[in-house]
Amino acid sequence: MSPGILTTAVTSSAAPQAGQSVFGSAVTSPPAEEETTTTLITTTTITTVHTPVQCNASLSGMEGIVESPDPLSSSSPFSPLECTYSITVYLGYGVEIQVKKVNLSKEESLTILELGGTAPELLANETLMSEGQVIRSSTNQVQIHYKSLKQANHGVFSFHYQAFLLSCSFPLSPEGGGVTVTDIHPGGQAHFHCDPGFEVRGHEVATCLNSTRPKWSTPEPQCVAVSCGGWIRNATVGRILSPTLPSASNHSTGSNLSCHWLLEAKEGHRLHLHFERVALDEDNDNSSDITFPLGTLVTFSCSPGFVMEQGSGVMECVDPNDPHWNESEPVCRALCGGELTDPVGTVLSPDWPQSYSKGQDCVWQIHVSEDKRIELDVQILNIRHNDILTLFDGHDLTSHVIGQYLGSRERFRAVSGGSEVTIQFQSDPDDSTFILSQGFLIHYREVEPNDTCPVLPQIEFGWSSSSHPSLVRGSVLTYQCQPGYDIVGSDIITCQWDLSWSNNPPTCVKIQQCPDPGEVVNGARSVHPESGFAVGTVVRFTCNQGYQLEGPNQISCHGRDTGMPKWSDRSPKCVLKYYPCPNPGVPDNGYQTLYKHSYQAGETLRFFCYEGYELIGEVIINCVPGHPSQWNSPPPFCKVSQSLEASHQMLSENIALAIILPIILVILLIGGIYMYYTK
Repeated sequence: MSPGILTTAVTSSAAPQAGQSVFGSAVTSPPAEEETTTTLITTTTITTVHTPVQCNASLSGMEGIVESPDPLSSSSPFSPLECTYSITVYLGYGVEIQVKKVNLSKEESLTILELGGTAPELLANETLMSEGQVIRSSTNQVQIHYKSLKQANHGVFSFHYQAFLLSCSFPLSPEGGGVTVTDIHPGGQAHFHCDPGFEVRGHEVATCLNSTRPKWSTPEPQCVAVSCGGWIRNATVGRILSPTLPSASNHSTGSNLSCHWLLEAKEGHRLHLHFERVALDEDNDNSSDITFPLGTLVTFSCSPGFVMEQGSGVMECVDPNDPHWNESEPVCRALCGGELTDPVGTVLSPDWPQSYSKGQDCVWQIHVSEDKRIELDVQILNIRHNDILTLFDGHDLTSHVIGQYLGSRERFRAVSGGSEVTIQFQSDPDDSTFILSQGFLIHYREVEPNDTCPVLPQIEFGWSSSSHPSLVRGSVLTYQCQPGYDIVGSDIITCQWDLSWSNNPPTCVKIQQCPDPGEVVNGARSVHPESGFAVGTVVRFTCNQGYQLEGPNQISCHGRDTGMPKWSDRSPKCVLKYYPCPNPGVPDNGYQTLYKHSYQAGETLRFFCYEGYELIGEVIINCVPGHPSQWNSPPPFCKVSQSLEASHQMLSENIALAIILPIILVILLIGGIYMYYTK
């Protein structure tokens, strides 16, 4: 129980008068009686115990505070201090320290060291430390060391630390290869690969290991040239490099290498060899030259697309004392432009098979017989995206453009509309990202004139209609499908200038699903199965609160042998839900149309009277929507018509006459007889 004071006060004559109150009174008596008041006063004392900051501490939490030691924690507050704080977090994490406060004198030192490596590493000291500074370690251990030579009034400092996830350093790409990294944090992997012609020497995959300082499981590999010789099957693209030279000791013994590579392309394909660099050491070139006798004539010719330069086409071995060739060997080069008149030929990019240079503007003109056409077979097209190859259907650059191409493209053909074709090639002179490119190789030949596109077969389950009687340039084919089938592809294709179709013919596939029945307003639908509206799909409908379905609550998609699938019924509607109007009753001497016990909101009810009665009130009444719904007018009633009442009166009079007249006649007859006999 808390300490307190209990006070009791007794009063007699000073009792309060009627209508007065006493604050704190526990009991109130009448004015003539004695009053007793009891007051309880409680006093609570709270004591705060100050825990001094220790001078040395080992911290292992993922976040915390490091502060300068409290003078009370040291053995003597008036003596030098030397404190060490060790922080250790989980493996794979580093320590991030933020300087909150630092105020030290020249006689004090404060250092932050990184531990866990081969040797402690200094991260910061008091000379390079300021408030707000952030210091990060590359290991999971940090030590803070504070030393003061002062006898009293030691400086103060405060740090906030927290753990952060460490990572491995980004691996270096091997020369002649590359690297792709999934993640540089522990558990991530680095995948190394080499360019064609090189192979990986070392581990192709390295994993970032979780340790005091995360590191890769293996060192970066090297990319070295492939072995001497080999058999490459299904070759598509690649590079062959000279093998690694023998060591100096082997080289001194005169050992030589003889390497053979066999390259095989897929059936129906050819290989194109591009010598990027050839530099052979004559001492190590163990080749045997072919010798020719004196007087031998050698005739040179260039392959199609090349032109002979720098030499003679015919050479002779002369001078029996010093046999030699009387001419230098010629050089065959692919030139920038030219005029071609042969019925068959080749157009090559400048300096083929070497890469062309930038700033080229080349024009080739091809002429064949007047009654022929030119078929261009573009077998290789691999130019940069800033360079342009243009085909003109005529003798100059103002002719109709057959096609204009940039970058790379698969093999294709084009046919001219006349006997002349002009080819222009332009390479960008200001391409700052200029890189070597393969170029292009075009074969041409003269063909018989054919100014129509090839006839296309009819599509199954459909038909086509042409805009022209013959398939000349510009003709348009329009495709349609039979009922129950849907067209897949372009329904319109055009005969282009090069006598090729703009697209492949479409196909007609049987429709296997119903059209979307649509959403229901003020309601929802559920589709089973959920994907599409295939045959067999069931759609169920529900309405929101206050609405009701008008129509079926579910429909299903049914297939048909002819025509497209259809729904079993129309989609319902969600209409406002109202209480019906009760039947107001059938009037006497009358009747209703379509007698029902109740009528929905919006329905009408018509009344009729039997013959001889007339309708008093509304002939048609409407059920007005509401909660509940009500008739817009009270029901009518049937009243006897006036013509019927008059006829009834006349009938009564006639009946009375019919009865009275015979009686009168009988009386007169009896009276006459009586008078006759009385006389």
